[in-house]
Amino acid sequence: MSGATSGAGGELQPDQQLPHVSGPLTGEEPPAPPRSNQIMREILRGNAVTTILAIVLALIVGGILIAVTNPAVQAASGYFFSRPGDTLVAIWQSVYNGYEALVRGSIFNARGDDFATQIRPLTNSLGFAAPLIAASLGVALAFRTGLFNIGARGQMLVGAIFAGLFAFSLDLPLWLHLPITLIAGIAGGAIWGGIVGLLKAKTGAHEVILTIMLNYIAYYLLLWMLRTPGLLQRPGTNQPISSATPETAQFPELLGPRFPQLDWGFVVVILATVFVWWLVERSSLGMRLRAVGENPNAARAAGINVGRIYTYAMLFAGGLAGLAAMNQIQGAVTTGFAANIDAGLGFDAITVALLGRSRAWGTFAAGILFGALKAGSGTMQAQGIPVDIVLVVQSLIVLFIAAPPLLRAVFFLPKTDAEKAAKAKAKAARKAVSA
Repeated sequence: MSGATSGAGGELQPDQQLPHVSGPLTGEEPPAPPRSNQIMREILRGNAVTTILAIVLALIVGGILIAVTNPAVQAASGYFFSRPGDTLVAIWQSVYNGYEALVRGSIFNARGDDFATQIRPLTNSLGFAAPLIAASLGVALAFRTGLFNIGARGQMLVGAIFAGLFAFSLDLPLWLHLPITLIAGIAGGAIWGGIVGLLKAKTGAHEVILTIMLNYIAYYLLLWMLRTPGLLQRPGTNQPISSATPETAQFPELLGPRFPQLDWGFVVVILATVFVWWLVERSSLGMRLRAVGENPNAARAAGINVGRIYTYAMLFAGGLAGLAAMNQIQGAVTTGFAANIDAGLGFDAITVALLGRSRAWGTFAAGILFGALKAGSGTMQAQGIPVDIVLVVQSLIVLFIAAPPLLRAVFFLPKTDAEKAAKAKAKAARKAVSA
């Protein structure tokens, strides 16, 4: 046998050690992960402190915008140098009243006559958050697999198509009609997402291009069906709107008629969050999903069918987006839906998934936060504050999370080991060039 000979005890001598083998078939290192996977991994590996500081900094910038756009502040600033106290008081009042209105409209209304009225804003926030959480879970799951799922909107629209075909054409009791409609919507979204995963696996097409194009196809397909009698268009009208969701296909109210925004769809979303957490963090399939997300080349070298994992990931992501559409159809939207039923949730889901670091419970908490911002924006607008400021705050949160060095520079936080290593490497490169 030609190979390394063994010494005493059958062990290899130091000069006879076998070469280090990294892959199962060759001694070569697996190829580095794609650049997009590295960027996504760096964004998702931030800690909780960074997330909290990003929210705080975004609220500070939002407060500055509230003060700048307030008429009382603008008037008082005209004579700032003669009476600066008036300007400071006006700034404080504008910012305080703005964020007090946000809390009053989203968490607790201290001006309410009874306890039910006082906590109604919180139930409204949870109701707004339910579809957003569902769609965000789908985007987050795709992120963990290394996929940029920009197609939650299209998956929601196709889910609405499937659900509408079942909800409006069947006459069944509640215990049967509701789950059939729910399953149909989830299946529609899963099919639309699965198409993306299958095309990427078989052709190598980029999922961003595929999802964007499928968004357009889904939108115009739904619009055509809403304009065609006998499909989804409401009988007796020529407007592109569907019939009202039958009562037997609606989620029952969770806490009674005094809280109409909160229904059993929120409970379904909680169950979906538990499922996604278990799937990604505890199941063997989740291990493969995470492995492909870290480095698909290494996963392929380890024997994982990367194409199949991409298809599975997009099936789950599409199904969760379909669940988001069901919260729209079977919940608050009961008078019929149009082609804009997604209400921008498909793109907001990307923001929420990033804020939640693509973890199931982090995404759930981020969805609650954004639901609260949406619920409170109406109360802020009643105070004369532009509703667009809430959108600015949401965008700034994601901006600061996606740029940790900027956040650390603002709050004078220590640099991470990766940043120190990158700086040392750059310094060494400069020395080599100068030498």
